[in-house]
Amino acid sequence: MRELSNTYKSIWKISYPIIIGLVAQNLMVVIDTAFLGRLGEITLGAAAIGGIFYLCLVMLGTGFSVGTQIMIGRRNGEKKYRNIGRIFDHAVYFMVALALVVFLLVSWLATGFLGWFLSSEAIMEESVVFLSYRRFGLLFGFLNLCFHAFYVGIARTMVLSAGTIIMALINIFLDYCLIFGNLGFPRMGIAGAALATNIAELVTFIFFLGWSWKSRNLSFFKLFRFFKPRLKLYRRLLHLAVPVMFQFFLSFSAWFAFFMIIEQIGETALAASNITRSVYMLLMIPVWGLSSATHSMVSNIIGQGRQDLVFSLIKKILILSVGSILILIQVNLFFPYQIASFFTEDTSLVEATVPLLRITTLALLAFSVGMILFSALSGTGKTFMALRIEIISIIFYLLFALTMAVGLQAPAVIVWLVEAFYFSLLGILSFAFLKKGKWRELKI
Repeated sequence: MRELSNTYKSIWKISYPIIIGLVAQNLMVVIDTAFLGRLGEITLGAAAIGGIFYLCLVMLGTGFSVGTQIMIGRRNGEKKYRNIGRIFDHAVYFMVALALVVFLLVSWLATGFLGWFLSSEAIMEESVVFLSYRRFGLLFGFLNLCFHAFYVGIARTMVLSAGTIIMALINIFLDYCLIFGNLGFPRMGIAGAALATNIAELVTFIFFLGWSWKSRNLSFFKLFRFFKPRLKLYRRLLHLAVPVMFQFFLSFSAWFAFFMIIEQIGETALAASNITRSVYMLLMIPVWGLSSATHSMVSNIIGQGRQDLVFSLIKKILILSVGSILILIQVNLFFPYQIASFFTEDTSLVEATVPLLRITTLALLAFSVGMILFSALSGTGKTFMALRIEIISIIFYLLFALTMAVGLQAPAVIVWLVEAFYFSLLGILSFAFLKKGKWRELKI
């Protein structure tokens, strides 16, 4: 098994396959948005609302996956390889149960919940259609997160790239067929986008399972042995993962609330913000990849008993993170009209989108620093402290957005400034706690 070090080579070996996978995944989102943009502002806005509402609930699974990844990374650093399979199996038990709970929540609560916030009846109807189909992808989506935690935790991330590329290709092909009714498929509109993603996630799960069996990871790590659940292991895993679950859930819930606030400005502002969201998330990819690597690498280094190398590791990851964003933001600064025109042929929507793309440049710079520091804090195992920092940052985030949009009735471009403020505060608070050093002796 690979022993991690705090070199640029080691960081890059773990990060670049994750980044490649994220490129494929977000390209899927971009193509999705571009296809739906051809159906009009209503469908584009509904895709934003329905998609983010769904992501808020999925973030519970993503958070548990990150907690699992941190524990697997620690065991990998300690060379306790046979314990990793038991952790993985316990994660599978939990994810299956969580998928059922989230499915029921979406089925019973989505329509009423969205009805409280949305002022546009047309967007409301389209959002509900999207969610009624998308909820059926929860089980395999959550199981894929278990594989993600496992492969990042053991520092074997190339398989994640392959799996995500397969998912993206299938999703884009089915989007083309099901959204517009091409190649003899029914024309399903926004429902087709949801169904395409569900099928792609199922195929990806089959791929991960087959790869794990072929590479003998199932036997070496004793995956899928399905022994009787151990309460002690669940206590340790949940103690680590639950704060991350709530942290991810609150983070995306705040973003959902942000889009609810934008929706009050108008349908054009919401559609422009959805285009901006797609581009924004695409440009975030290198940092997300480095962030995921940070969780495991920090935990692994501590597991090796080399706590003195943690800050050196963080510094190197920050250099890669900021450097990648400095390159990518040039696209936003110099080609915003071309980017917006890719998503829509509506000139007024293009004009509304361009200022939003430019303002996200500041947010991306803050994100490149704040997210790495925050991920490093979580990687130490101090996930409860990370949750507290997230809550503080979100409170200020929402207060800022409400003050600008509702109190001062500022345009969407000013409201989007809240993203830069949020990531700056997240980074400052995370760095302050890391410097205190209370994480050094924590056992997980």
